[in-house]
Amino acid sequence: MSGILIRWLIMTMALILASFLIPGIYIADFPSALVAAAILGILNAFIRPVLFLLTLPLTVLTLGLFALVLNGLMLQLVSTLVKGFYVSNFLSAILGSLIISAVSCVLNLRVKDRGRLEVIELRRERNGRWSR
Repeated sequence: MSGILIRWLIMTMALILASFLIPGIYIADFPSALVAAAILGILNAFIRPVLFLLTLPLTVLTLGLFALVLNGLMLQLVSTLVKGFYVSNFLSAILGSLIISAVSCVLNLRVKDRGRLEVIELRRERNGRWSR
C-alpha cells in the first residue's frame, strides 16, 4: 500500500513541477494537486489503455508520437474534472504531459515493488572506479 502512496506523491510533485514550468497549467492549491494526481492515475490505469488500443494504428503510423496526444488529452480531461486544476490549451497539455511523464518515470525508477525507496551507495575505489 505504501508504494501506491509514494507513486501518488510522485505524480503530485510532477504535476506541481509542470505547473511551475508551463505557463498554461495552473494549480490552485496542494489538495487540488493531490486530487488531480489521483484522477490522472485512475484515468491512466483504466481509460488510457483502451484509447491506446483503439488508436494503435495511428500511433504506429506516427512512430509513437500520437501517444503524446493521448497523454495531453488525459491531462485536459483531468482539467475538466478537477476544480483548482486548469490547463489553458492543448499545447500546454502536451508539454505538461511530457514533463509529468519524464519526472514520474525518473522518480518511479527509485521505488521498488514493495513501495520502498531504493538508495544506491557508490564508493570510489583506489583505482578511480566507482562500485556499489
